[in-house]
Amino acid sequence: MSDCDSDDGIPRLSAHTLAALQEFYDEACENFCSIQPDQLAVGAVEEDWRMSQFWYSDETATRLAEEVVREAGEGGRIACLSAPSVYQKLKQGVVVGSDRVAAAVFEYDRRFSIYADDFFFYDYNEPLSLEPHVAPRSFDVVLADPPYLSEACLRKVAQTIKYLSKGKVLLCTGAIMEDLAKELLGVNICSFRPKHNRNLSNEFCCYVNYPSGLLYC
Repeated sequence: MSDCDSDDGIPRLSAHTLAALQEFYDEACENFCSIQPDQLAVGAVEEDWRMSQFWYSDETATRLAEEVVREAGEGGRIACLSAPSVYQKLKQGVVVGSDRVAAAVFEYDRRFSIYADDFFFYDYNEPLSLEPHVAPRSFDVVLADPPYLSEACLRKVAQTIKYLSKGKVLLCTGAIMEDLAKELLGVNICSFRPKHNRNLSNEFCCYVNYPSGLLYC
């Protein structure tokens, strides 16, 4: 009799096969649950373009991670607002000084809940509907990448940035948003141009409200 045979014609697995499957699932679950956030590499959660997710290239993610670590300083806190690939780069430990800062990822995509206490659900349509324990002006640097190139989206994301930031803001968005970004957040455009894994048709730029050597502004 095969593993799927039964007297009544309904396929059933044998007790031996069921035990083997249970052992497999238990081992898989144990292996997954033992993974710590700092062991997850960039791309551990794949981008989903249907949710307007477009990952930075490895070079860009690294440069932005280096920038926020430098600006946050020893013991600083960094908020990655709709910029999970930078968060993941920070947690890889490949950026010098990343072990001396704390980073959080604010995302609408709940897949990022694998990062446990570092994850905060974020819907830009409700810019100030954050979890109660997220205190105002509690992050030394806020790195934000609004999911859509629209005035409405940037205005709402700007509200969140102002709530979270102690002062330093690094914004990544389209070049067409330059005037509005400066009006809302007092940021200036940088020479460094962020690149994505996918070739996007819109020109993207970095904007900051402080002098930056790494981003040339």
